[in-house]
Amino acid sequence: MTLTSAVRLPVRASSAAAKVARRRAALHWVAVHSLAIAAALFFLLPFVFVLLTSVMSDRQALTADLWPTEWHWGNYAKVWQTPGFLSWWRNTLLYAGAGTLLTVVSSVPVAYALAKFRFRGRNLALMAVIAMMMLPPQVTVIPMYLFWAKQLHLTGSLWPLIIPMAFGDAFSIFLLRQFLLTIPKEYLEAARIDGCGDLRTLLRVVLPMAKPAIAAVALFQFFYCWNDYFGPQIYSSENAGAWTLSYGLESFKGAHHTNWNLTMAATLLVTAPVLVLFFFAQKAFIEGVTLTGVKG
Repeated sequence: MTLTSAVRLPVRASSAAAKVARRRAALHWVAVHSLAIAAALFFLLPFVFVLLTSVMSDRQALTADLWPTEWHWGNYAKVWQTPGFLSWWRNTLLYAGAGTLLTVVSSVPVAYALAKFRFRGRNLALMAVIAMMMLPPQVTVIPMYLFWAKQLHLTGSLWPLIIPMAFGDAFSIFLLRQFLLTIPKEYLEAARIDGCGDLRTLLRVVLPMAKPAIAAVALFQFFYCWNDYFGPQIYSSENAGAWTLSYGLESFKGAHHTNWNLTMAATLLVTAPVLVLFFFAQKAFIEGVTLTGVKG
């Protein structure tokens, strides 16, 4: 045996051993994460089905063929050019954006007062907030509708849904209050020693430390407004110019009940912004939720 062949044998043996080790590591990873992989496929496959159906032809949609024979990307252009679709987008962005901003701005001071101030009736106020969380909107929809319709004449628009968010949201207040309880009071006392009042302490000290909770509350509220169907159905159904995507999608589905490819394309266009937003903001969202402990 020559010197060259003697050197090649250990190299080949080590290469084969490395391949076996990598294969075992891959199999071990799949075995450990098998449940997570199954759960991911369970949630991912419906989106794959919607995507594939959205680029099929009218004849092939919802047939036994699961893979498109021809890719009709023009279905998305047809949906986008549907009369009213752009106004649905504009109304939804207005509703979700303004609603999220008003909810955060109005809920933070209330949560700060319930978490850090000591005053008579604080526990009673907290119980009232929790009670509002347990009160379904269907209970108050009739008197609220009469108020907006008979007194302020704002039905047929989204303002009956946006304006109440300027007065706080029970769930957002509770979630923020639980997070603010975790902020040590020494930070607030140090700010007061430096001459900061309550408002300046909130703006300069509390808000920077509460960014994860604020992000979580903002995402919760944005998703709620984006997906809300009940509210626009009650207040804006009589005016097609004030429809949102959730309500307009139902109308689109009724008009194209035989064109499932277009319906799936519209569904994907409505769902995609929420998925993209959550994908980029999931770190702040998860951090805000996990750091919000039930304390006090």
